[in-house]
Amino acid sequence: MAKSFNELLEDLSGLDFAGMYGSDFLHTWDKSTDELKALYAAAAALRDLRERNISPKIFDSGLAVSLFRDNSTRTRFSFSKATNLLGLELQDLDEKKSQIAHGETVRETATMISFMADVIGIRDDMYIGAGDAYMAEVAESVEEAYKDGVLDHRPTLISLQSDSDHPTQSSADMLYLIEEFGGLENLRGKKVAVTWAYSPSYGKPLSCPQSLITLLPRFGVDVTLAHPEGYDLMPDLVEKAKGYAAESGSTFKQVGTMAEAFEGADIVIPKSWAPYAAMEKRTKLYAAGDDEGIKALEKELLAQNATHMDWCSTRELMAKTAHGDDTIYMHPLPADISGVSCEHGEVMADVFDMHRVGMYKEASYKPYAIAAMIFLQKVKNPVETLRAIEAAAAPRWNQQ
Repeated sequence: MAKSFNELLEDLSGLDFAGMYGSDFLHTWDKSTDELKALYAAAAALRDLRERNISPKIFDSGLAVSLFRDNSTRTRFSFSKATNLLGLELQDLDEKKSQIAHGETVRETATMISFMADVIGIRDDMYIGAGDAYMAEVAESVEEAYKDGVLDHRPTLISLQSDSDHPTQSSADMLYLIEEFGGLENLRGKKVAVTWAYSPSYGKPLSCPQSLITLLPRFGVDVTLAHPEGYDLMPDLVEKAKGYAAESGSTFKQVGTMAEAFEGADIVIPKSWAPYAAMEKRTKLYAAGDDEGIKALEKELLAQNATHMDWCSTRELMAKTAHGDDTIYMHPLPADISGVSCEHGEVMADVFDMHRVGMYKEASYKPYAIAAMIFLQKVKNPVETLRAIEAAAAPRWNQQ
């Protein structure tokens, strides 16, 4: 059963998350466990307000700026909804239509848009090391401009996916699981399979599985990571996952088949990703401007993927899980559905259709995860502010 609004405020009151105020949200591992718990409680409170038709606006005016260097549907619209929910207008920064196309530096761009922006959201996930480096440079530039007195405020930077982490997606996943299991504490001891799955495309980011393996173990979830040989994730993040598991008393293990990962699992999360070594190679080719090299690498990786078409979620695999067809199946979407969106893909159509509603619910939590990230970094006294918003009871949607 979902917690009441007052219960959520009580949870917030007992947590130490003051360090989130005035900061950015780039990786979940930058945040303490209390700060993550506060994020989940604040997201639930904001959703509760909206569902009761109470406007949770904290801004009367202001601008949010988004920069997507990779395609997006769910995250793009989730960021738009989150910023609008809190009272901000959204402006998408199109690099091709800006002075960036004429050689404007990252520092100058960051400072110029920060005159107007209260929040900046960035997705930069295509090249290893590039996305995190770009966001770090934006954050440093904004901080320096604020300290120098160039800016009268310090915009909040939100990572909408980098090459290493996808914090808004994994936070939405956590909110969905908290709701499904009736509380964060009930996730302890649950078994999750984070597994590679076949895709007819190449180059899918590593950040989705990496965000899961580094977040779930922090809350006592037992994680099994599965992928074919050669499809390794970033070694330092696998080590980080092992460390979190040791700290929380949960387990983290790696296996070589989907069947092993699905065995006894309470939750399965199968999704394709590219091999870490190959993505490092692509990054170097991109830096060298080697278009032919990139094309050759793509051809090589597609052929490599094709040798693992059996890595697909089927009813037979689901039967190995703890609850069969009732086991929670998750995916950040869009999924490669065999016989629907592609000939062979990550999941069979009957499995996808059986879990479609759950995956749509999973996606519905992302706007609130993002809104909570912004809220906790913009509001000095979140509990008092949430109480005041509820007491004012300003309708989000006026109806007679």
